[in-house]
Amino acid sequence: MKRYCVVVAGGTGNRMNSAVPKQFLLLNGKPIVLHTLERLLEFDPQLNLILVLPEKEFNTWKKIRDDFSFTHSVQVIAGGNTRFQSVSNGLSLVPENCSVGVHDAARPLLTKELLERCFLGAEKNGNAIPVMPLNDSLREISETGNRQVDRSAFVSVQTPQCFQSTILKRAFKQEESTSFTDDATVLEAFGESIHLVEGEKWNLKITHPEDLLIAEAICQSIKKA
Repeated sequence: MKRYCVVVAGGTGNRMNSAVPKQFLLLNGKPIVLHTLERLLEFDPQLNLILVLPEKEFNTWKKIRDDFSFTHSVQVIAGGNTRFQSVSNGLSLVPENCSVGVHDAARPLLTKELLERCFLGAEKNGNAIPVMPLNDSLREISETGNRQVDRSAFVSVQTPQCFQSTILKRAFKQEESTSFTDDATVLEAFGESIHLVEGEKWNLKITHPEDLLIAEAICQSIKKA
């Protein structure tokens, strides 16, 4: 079965306090998006990559390719105004009857093992969503106050989220809803059951400046190992 990965790179950099979109910020001397793509190709050199970018950033991507001599074929398509629209645009380049991952460009520390779990899980069960248990205590806030909730009943959700492409493409034909926070919620709204797999602690999404510092430290520790 052919494998594709839609890499969503629509970040603006606002929460990073940066004029540069976060996917283009440097992580140990290399743009975050390039780290992400290279990790994907380490897992599968034949993986078909689709990069979803704001159209105004196409030239930025071309310059990165040239500056860092990145020669692997990547299909590039313009994103939309929302993540749902951006993923939908990316899926338009994915054929039916294959497996497809959807991954945040701002998660550059994913491993081969995680990718293997997600793609194999999707090929077996139709979809595979990586999750991690919560460590902090949780409280539910309501109009009347707040109360403790059992954290063991909740997990945090990561990407890559992997699917059999035919059903995911159909799910994305639905009308967009504000309840769609990720690709799993789109599929769930379409009536499909969601299958969870183990995520990874260091598969963090770089959103705030401190996240970049943590990612840099992890990269340095990997180099020393």
